[in-house]
Amino acid sequence: MSLSDQPILRISNLSKTFTGGFQALKNINLEINEGEIIALLGPNGAGKTTLISTICGIVRPSEGQVMVAGHDIVRDYRKTRSMIGLVPQELTTDSFETVWNTVAFSRGLFGKPPNPDHIRKVLESLSLWDKKDNQIMTLSGGMKRRVLIAKALSHEPLVLFLDEPSAGVDVSLRKDMWQIVRELQETGVTIILTTHYIEEAEEIAERIAVINDGQIVLVEGKDSLMHKLGKKQLMLDLLEPVHSIPDSLGEYGLEVSEDGARLTYTFEQTGERTGITSLLDALRAAGIHFHDLNTTQSSLEEIFVNLVNESAAKKS
Repeated sequence: MSLSDQPILRISNLSKTFTGGFQALKNINLEINEGEIIALLGPNGAGKTTLISTICGIVRPSEGQVMVAGHDIVRDYRKTRSMIGLVPQELTTDSFETVWNTVAFSRGLFGKPPNPDHIRKVLESLSLWDKKDNQIMTLSGGMKRRVLIAKALSHEPLVLFLDEPSAGVDVSLRKDMWQIVRELQETGVTIILTTHYIEEAEEIAERIAVINDGQIVLVEGKDSLMHKLGKKQLMLDLLEPVHSIPDSLGEYGLEVSEDGARLTYTFEQTGERTGITSLLDALRAAGIHFHDLNTTQSSLEEIFVNLVNESAAKKS
């Protein structure tokens, strides 16, 4: 849950057009509250990296404004940059520096005075303390990913961007990363993550922002999104197969399996009336009986794909 209803990050009418005329961001408006976890989803080339790079001060906006804790990212660059931590997607694999020196140096880059106690706390929270004297190049991929997070946390940022945090790590390490993210949130850090792993967003994010073709298509609470856009299917395994749907059942849009042994009824999750009770009554009246039934629910991935497809269809 977010710690406050005040936006720590406010993006207003943000656009970015690169030399040559390519418009990577188109009038982005987004508010992110203190202490929340929001997932930024979108296909390759949608504008995710450009948006993050602009907020972090790496790319200069063409139009609009970004405020971090009330400070403008252009006018108050040094102030806002020190409030933001960025964990890039790329792993640094060839450093001869030790874990401790790498993280401590990163803190100094933001003008923060040395604080060995904080560095130790960060390394311990990421299970890196016993690796503090190891050279980066000797670490596993998962440990290198943790070092990137430690570097991003070294200067005590208020907002943390995680760009594909689980890319290239196995499932068990991915779940470790999710736990780390939750623990960071408990300390008050606001977290924005981009991910290609839909289950990652489904597991840890509280809100979902979908970006496509440089525009925010939708911003919604995860549970609300799944409730509003998700569909459920009721599957009925019949006692006797049917070869066609009686006219009396036409309004329900039932699908029949190839062998006629199963009927599938798709219904929206919104509202109190799903039509299931009347469907079962209609089946009984039509002399169609079943021996088993079960339901399935749309995954966030299905919802995401549908949203992107709808967005693309509107533009064509």
